Amino acid sequence: MTIGVRPAQVEDVHGIAEVHVKAWQETYAHLVPSEVLATMSVDQRERRWIEILSLSDSVTWVATDGGRIVGFATSGPGRDSDSPRELELPSIYVVASHYGSGAGQRLLDAALGDLPAFLWVADDNPRARAFYSRNGFVPDGTTKVGPVAGTPVLEVRLVR
Repeated sequence: MTIGVRPAQVEDVHGIAEVHVKAWQETYAHLVPSEVLATMSVDQRERRWIEILSLSDSVTWVATDGGRIVGFATSGPGRDSDSPRELELPSIYVVASHYGSGAGQRLLDAALGDLPAFLWVADDNPRARAFYSRNGFVPDGTTKVGPVAGTPVLEVRLVR
């Protein structure tokens, strides 16, 4: 595996959308009904990613392996009314076939560097929670129930 990380371009929307759908199906299988995850559409995600990439206040990075997108991360200004930091990591996903490859770490480093930031993570996502903990993120005591593919999921806010 040769993992590369670079800023996303509009031409990447299909690859990002494929990773988004696959990663959600892999990551949230224990939290979201399988029939809901099965209805996720790469086409729908593509349309949303065109919008996201056009936002001037956020930056998206992609991780590639042999030219194929295997992960992505987006960072930008905090969206919470009580943002504990100016910078938020609203998304970071790597497909399961590339867990342990360093793609997630390289994406996090590109998206945030060592800057103070915050993010939301599913409370019942031990792999992600361990990753964030290794990178200095700790719970700030704030929780919410947010929708994941339309399913209510308890989320925890982490800060560093």
